[in-house]
Amino acid sequence: MAPSNPHIEKAERYGAKNYHPLPIVIASAEGIHVTDTDGKRYIDMLSAYSALNAGHCHPRIIRALKEQADRVTLTSRAFHHDHLGDFYEKLSALTGKGMILPMNTGAEAVETALKAARRYAYRKKGIPADQAEIIVCEGNFHGRTITVTSFSSSREYREDFGPFTPGFKVIPYGDLEALEQAISPNTAAFLVEPIQGESGIVIPPDGYLSGALELCRQHSVLMLADEIQSGFGRTGKRFACDWEDVEPDMYILGKALGGGVFPVSAVAADADILDVFEPGSHGSTFGGNPLGCAVAIASMDVFIEEGLEVRSLELGEYFLRLLRSIPHPDIQEVRGRGLFIGMELKVPARSYCEKLKDLGLLCKETHEAIIRFAPPLIITKVELDQAAAIVRQAFE
Repeated sequence: MAPSNPHIEKAERYGAKNYHPLPIVIASAEGIHVTDTDGKRYIDMLSAYSALNAGHCHPRIIRALKEQADRVTLTSRAFHHDHLGDFYEKLSALTGKGMILPMNTGAEAVETALKAARRYAYRKKGIPADQAEIIVCEGNFHGRTITVTSFSSSREYREDFGPFTPGFKVIPYGDLEALEQAISPNTAAFLVEPIQGESGIVIPPDGYLSGALELCRQHSVLMLADEIQSGFGRTGKRFACDWEDVEPDMYILGKALGGGVFPVSAVAADADILDVFEPGSHGSTFGGNPLGCAVAIASMDVFIEEGLEVRSLELGEYFLRLLRSIPHPDIQEVRGRGLFIGMELKVPARSYCEKLKDLGLLCKETHEAIIRFAPPLIITKVELDQAAAIVRQAFE
C-alpha cells in the first residue's frame, strides 16, 4: 500500500527499510488504546512486543519518569546514584537472584549473559581457553547483534552479515534428546526461550524446561532463560519458567521492565556467576541510569500491586476460548499461555492484520502466517469481548 500520510511519506523517504510497519501513524496512547493522526482509536493487541504490559502511559510510571527527569537523568557508572541500589534490591526480590547487572536493550542483556556464561566456563568450570560452547534452539530470537545473529536459524536474519561468531550449537526446540546429545565437556550454557515469541508463540512440550534444567545440572551447564518477552506476567506467571517450577541459573530481562517508556534490561543471577566480572570487563554508559531505574522500580511496583500475572492467567484463558471459537478454514491453530497468544493461519497473515487495523484492532504478523495477540495486561474482559468480536468480523 502506497503511503498517503505525510508522516509515512517522510519516514519512507529518510528511513532505512529494515521494518515493514502497518500503514498507521500513532499520535497518542492511553491504557490499551492508541489514537492515530486522524483521531481514530484502536485496541493495541501488540503492546510493543510485550514492552507495554502495564499499558500505555501508565500514570504511576509516567509520574516516576517526569519526577526523575527533573532531578538527574544520567550519571554514568563512574558514580553512584540514589536509585540503583533500590532497583537492584527490587529486581533481586522478584527473581530470587542475588546479583543484578543492568543494561538497556534486550539484545545487550543477551550479550551480557553470553559473556558471563563464557567467563564462568573458563574460570570456574575449567573449559580450555576459547573452547566454550553454548547451545541454542532452532527458531530462536534473542536480538539482532552479530553474535546473536550468528546462531539464528532464520535465513533473513543472517543473509550477508557474516562472518559470524563461533561457539554455538543449534538444536531443535523442545527436544530433550537433542539437548542431551549436544552437551559436551566444553558446553558452558544452554540459552532458551521458555516460550518462543517471535517464532509465533511456540510452547515446548510439557516437562521440557524441567528436563532441560535437570540435564544442565547433571553436566554443570548453566541454563539461561530469555524472558525478555515472556517475563513479568505475560504468560500468566511471573516468569514463563514458572509454568514448570523451573528456576534457571540466569534470567535475561527487558521490555516490560522499562514500563513501555524507557529501555531497561538486566541479567539476574547469583553472585557465583556474575562475580566473574570485575571493573572494566563489561559496562554500559546508560545501563542502570537514574531515569531508567526510577521507571523500572515504578514498573515493578505496578506489576506487583496490580496483580498483572493473575490478570494475564485468567483473561488469557478467557481470550483463548473466544479466539478458538471462531470457525474459519484459514485458521490452523490458536495457542498460547496467559495473554501471549498466537493464531497460526494456513495463508499469509498480513492481509488479516491490515483488515484488523481497518476494523480498529492493531496486531502484527510474525513468521508470515501467524498473528500474535499480546494486549496490555490491564485489559478487561469487556475489552477482550470487543477485541474478539473484531477478530471474528475480520474472518467473516
